Amino acid sequence: MQNNFERFLKPVFQKAEIARLQSTGEKATAHALYQAVPTPKVEIPYEFNAPDYLAFLLYINAEIEHGLMLQYLYSGYSIGGEQVPEKYRETVRNWQEIILGVAKEEMGHFISVQNILKVIGAPLNFGRMDYPWDTPFYPFPFTLEPFSLKSLAKYVYAESPEEWLDENGPTAKKVKALVHSQTHDPHRVGALFTVMMDIVNDTELIPDSLFQANTYPYQAKFDEWGRSYTGGQRGAAANGPKGGPDVLVLPLTCRDDAYAALQEISEQGEAPKSEEDGGKASHFKRFLFIFEELEAILEKDKDFKPSRNVAVNPFIPGKDDDGVPLPSIELGSEHEQDAIADPEARSWGHLLNVRYRMLLNYLAHSFLLDDGFNNSGAVSPRATIINATFGEMYNLRSISNVMVQLPLKPGGRGGKNAGPPFTIPYTLSLPMGEQNRWREHQNLIEASKTIVDDLLPHITSEGNLRYLHSLLEADEKLMQIISKLTNLTNN
Repeated sequence: MQNNFERFLKPVFQKAEIARLQSTGEKATAHALYQAVPTPKVEIPYEFNAPDYLAFLLYINAEIEHGLMLQYLYSGYSIGGEQVPEKYRETVRNWQEIILGVAKEEMGHFISVQNILKVIGAPLNFGRMDYPWDTPFYPFPFTLEPFSLKSLAKYVYAESPEEWLDENGPTAKKVKALVHSQTHDPHRVGALFTVMMDIVNDTELIPDSLFQANTYPYQAKFDEWGRSYTGGQRGAAANGPKGGPDVLVLPLTCRDDAYAALQEISEQGEAPKSEEDGGKASHFKRFLFIFEELEAILEKDKDFKPSRNVAVNPFIPGKDDDGVPLPSIELGSEHEQDAIADPEARSWGHLLNVRYRMLLNYLAHSFLLDDGFNNSGAVSPRATIINATFGEMYNLRSISNVMVQLPLKPGGRGGKNAGPPFTIPYTLSLPMGEQNRWREHQNLIEASKTIVDDLLPHITSEGNLRYLHSLLEADEKLMQIISKLTNLTNN
């Protein structure tokens, strides 16, 4: 998403500015701006009609959900380490489970937004903006950084209800101060949902004919993607607000389904209108719980460090003529980037980038395969792709857990650890034609094998060796399945 898109976001920015003025106590100015709005209907910018503008906003929202998911994952992976005092380790593990649970729910949001794009016949979007630059209406500049009170404040702010910021209590004041010290123009995710829901619900702007029920077989369903992640059945934290992870994967066929999906996603972030209505802890409530616990500990122990000293915005740099990795890029504290220079960490980083691209490709491919009616033979293409996607989710966590314990620089110079770079691929477009899409998956499996083969001789950890050998074995099995599938297609 390019910054010149800002000119098309006036309705969203207007609502967000009203919320910001209210949250900073400038209620008179906020009221005047609200009164200046000529009509409660959403203004559709030039160069769009209403359905296309809705697709545009959903496209932006998909990037936001993707970006939040990765930032929460990175924060969660950074938590822990030998520096955490024994008396706090259970508390810190609990925070990690809560944050990773929220990240799983963001994955559900990301997938559900693709369903909405699918049902209105719009292009899907599996991408995101690359760091460190800010983008219009992004909650805050995309930053992969370790867990801290400052990063946590951004997550609380992004997921907060407007009313909480407006109350201006002591915690809200602290959160806003920390956020504004890091970014000059933060946003709440909820304001974007308000505009999208207004458009979806307007029958004059959006005709019923826009919603294509025949896309249902190609959409993601909970029974395929949920994997029992409902009501906190899997991965729930031992302590803290109840209700997570509760992954939403919401297929739809009509306007009411689309509105309900946006409402459910929004409420899971901000919270239901009342505890009686939902009874589940929102992302906001869960982040706020951690924020208050961490703040209380820091008041007693200012030197408490709940996370490893991992890289900020890690990336794998090129090398100079002597083969030495180029240094980190310093763009000011808000835009720092740390170069991964340790040889082993670089290899793991390359492996993670390939597997991240594989996950995005598998996910995109799943929306081109129906839920079984086009299948023949013993192997289901759709089931194969969905299983492969889950496999990559587990791979990304495993590789990330290795990387946050490896040094950023050779010999551990500087005392900072590496971290998963999550480099956005050069393209997120799949090839035309089913055969070519399967061939693309094979190409990436082969690219991964090259990295693993080069990495294996240098691994000393038995656990990491077992993981890499199991990865090669799983990839070989998938290659065999793909061969069967492409042979069936050829016939």
